[in-house]
Amino acid sequence: MWTNSKDAALQERARAVIPNGMYGHQSVRILPDDYPQFFSRAEGAHLWDVDGNKYLDFMGGYGPNLFGYGHAGISDAYTARLALGDTMTGPGEAMVELAEAMTAQVTHADWAMFCKNGTDATTMALMIARHHTKKKTIILAKGAYHGAAPWCTPLKNGVTSSDRANQIFCEYNDVESLEAAVRAAGTDLAAIFAAPIKHDTFVDQAPPTREYAQRCRELCDEHGALLVVDDVRAGFRLARDCSWALVDVKPDLSSWGKAIANGHPISALLGSDKAKQAAGEIYVTGSYWFSAAPMAAGLATMKIIRDSDYLERTEALGQRLRDGLQAAGERHGFSLRQSGPVQMPLIMFHDDSSLAKGYFWANALIKRGVYVHPWHNMFICAAMTETDIDTALQAADDAFKLLAGAGTLEPVAKLQMMARAVADAG
Repeated sequence: MWTNSKDAALQERARAVIPNGMYGHQSVRILPDDYPQFFSRAEGAHLWDVDGNKYLDFMGGYGPNLFGYGHAGISDAYTARLALGDTMTGPGEAMVELAEAMTAQVTHADWAMFCKNGTDATTMALMIARHHTKKKTIILAKGAYHGAAPWCTPLKNGVTSSDRANQIFCEYNDVESLEAAVRAAGTDLAAIFAAPIKHDTFVDQAPPTREYAQRCRELCDEHGALLVVDDVRAGFRLARDCSWALVDVKPDLSSWGKAIANGHPISALLGSDKAKQAAGEIYVTGSYWFSAAPMAAGLATMKIIRDSDYLERTEALGQRLRDGLQAAGERHGFSLRQSGPVQMPLIMFHDDSSLAKGYFWANALIKRGVYVHPWHNMFICAAMTETDIDTALQAADDAFKLLAGAGTLEPVAKLQMMARAVADAG
């Protein structure tokens, strides 16, 4: 029987010694009340919370889990290197080997730099673009997420106006808005930052139009600016190359993280020869950036990316989920908004501006052993099977049935409070 008593007690203890009991993107403060915050273990496509409840996990650690938690080949490579030495006075040979593997895999890339978080990689891209061009202004899409440093964090508490200086925003996939932003930059354009797809929270996802992506490339070339594709979230989930290879556009810089070592802590910035000199002239570093074991895990991950059919299988599983959810929703009188690539699904309800239906449905799925998210895109894992998807669809059908009988739902109070806090923070 599902229970969350241990998790509730641990959350109470955490609030005494950790601000809000948890922080950042994995905080469950604004998720449905029963969502577990703490987990005891993970294997393949499944999680176990501290109360022992087992979940088929459609969040994958918010993206890092591509081939399955604890994938034997990747974990073996990690632990073998760990036994020899990890964070040393200098890197191991795996750093060179991983740079060679990634630049061989990603067509626009001639060099690689490694770090720990997506924010590290996007911030390096910002610095390199400004140093290369000797200009300051960057263009970003409204609502796009590029990390949690002062220059890009979504919530502006603790951020000064100077942290956000020299930024101009456009609408994603809107060529006219993009061109207007470039005109506003004048002669000071350093870079255009682009998400591989529109994957903002709380709104439907969208792929880039070929016209928009190619216009980004053209405008950067016309103004001597660098094009940066932030592939931290989607990298190697949509293609075995940079995600914008799907629209035949090569960036100058691309940021990577999440899945490149199947969850082991490493991120990367890849770049073309054009930006190599500038990359060598900025100063960036970190105490754990050069750790050898995650790089060994990255090498093992890259081999699976090259040699397996993971991409085709995750796409097929994602399509099976999408088709099954559509049919199940319709059986119970609900219309779903399923957007984004099937490997990175976002599942929301039509006529649910307050997200009350989504919260009720997601909470019902949690009680049935399926971890979904009511307003963030999710991730199909290559360790999932057709049986897993069918199990999730049966649980979803039960949750739709409960929702159909629930009557009128009140707006989600915690989301309303969050919206006010964001508005107050500016």
